[in-house]
Amino acid sequence: MWWPDRRLLCVSDLHLGKSGRHIRRGGTPLPPYDTADTLARLAGDLARTGAETVVCLGDSFDDPQAASDLGDEMRDRIAGLQAGRRWIWIEGNHDPGPVGPVGSGGAHLPGWTCGPVRFRHIARPDARGEISGHYHPKLRLPTRGRTVTRAAFLVDEARMILPAYGTYTGGLHADAPELHALMGPRAIAILTGATPRAVPLAAVLARR
Repeated sequence: MWWPDRRLLCVSDLHLGKSGRHIRRGGTPLPPYDTADTLARLAGDLARTGAETVVCLGDSFDDPQAASDLGDEMRDRIAGLQAGRRWIWIEGNHDPGPVGPVGSGGAHLPGWTCGPVRFRHIARPDARGEISGHYHPKLRLPTRGRTVTRAAFLVDEARMILPAYGTYTGGLHADAPELHALMGPRAIAILTGATPRAVPLAAVLARR
């Protein structure tokens, strides 16, 4: 999410180190390139926007050990992305508490307010002017005889919920009860991709 007036880039749910945690939990090994790929895409977005402030909206690491296990190369990459920028790590449920991500710079906060907007990891039902992550919304749409599923932003008058940015991070369908309960009747889903597409969430719910 790019906020040009504030020169602010917000990304959510990077889940750095997810492939390592997957192995630690006994899962089938995954190619261990997710952290490098996620940071490379983030570097590209920082170069395109020239962001002066970066907000990582929680679950930046798949767990605290994933932050500790980062090698020197990935630590250096993060330090390079942070150089010359204000960097804010918001706590998530995967990386709770005052975990100092990889000992690098940046503030680590439970939430952060910028002007009329409150950034936090998990949406609160009674909040307004809120930007959050956590749910990794995605949307499945029929198109030209096939079905396409993409990560999606959810937006209504009170809030925006960001999709996950991490390479291996999955998603929750936009018509899930948890998201339906948070979003207002005029909410829209904005599919990510080369050509973003906005869809009324009510139309998605009507197809269930």
